[in-house]
Amino acid sequence: MVRGKTEMKRIENKASRQVTFSKRRNGLLKKAFELSVLCDVEIGLIVFSPRGKLYEFSSSSLQSTIERYRERTKEDTSSTTMEQDAKRKYEAEMLSKKIEDLEASKQKFLGEKLDSCLSGELHEIERNVEKSLRSIRAMKDHLIEKQIAEQKEKVSCLEKGNALLREKVNQLRRLPSTAAKEVPSTSTHGQHTEIDTELRIGRPGMGTHGM
Repeated sequence: MVRGKTEMKRIENKASRQVTFSKRRNGLLKKAFELSVLCDVEIGLIVFSPRGKLYEFSSSSLQSTIERYRERTKEDTSSTTMEQDAKRKYEAEMLSKKIEDLEASKQKFLGEKLDSCLSGELHEIERNVEKSLRSIRAMKDHLIEKQIAEQKEKVSCLEKGNALLREKVNQLRRLPSTAAKEVPSTSTHGQHTEIDTELRIGRPGMGTHGM
């Protein structure tokens, strides 16, 4: 009967977990012993059970195996540290060399320390300088064109504003003047009022025939 493949996860059942631990622990110790005898190697094995119980195997002395392991890890750590230090030193030297080369190139571009340059190197420097000048002029022209376009835009906005103001002034001038107002006449729209000029003697309201 073919056994199924065991899924690698924690066994939840406590009893099954303890049985599996006992079987696998004994198998592991047996394999360690066989490997040490068959291949003549030094093996140290330490196992702690879930309850903290210690199981160990060593082909010689477990303490000496542990000390040997510590010494080896110190050597590996020291070797790794030395390699890292050497790598950092190399990177620092390369960076310093690049800085020196850049400084020398900058001085040559400025026309300094050209005595040691050969004809071909001087020609190369001249070409690089001309190329840089073309780039600088192109950028300068671009900035000037941009500024001119911005000024034109401002002038256009001002002209539009002035045109609107002139239109408003013209509209105000075309309006009728309200300074001269019509003065009303004392006559009652063409109707004449008759004035009584007859002379009367006596109290007001009495006729002349009462005298």
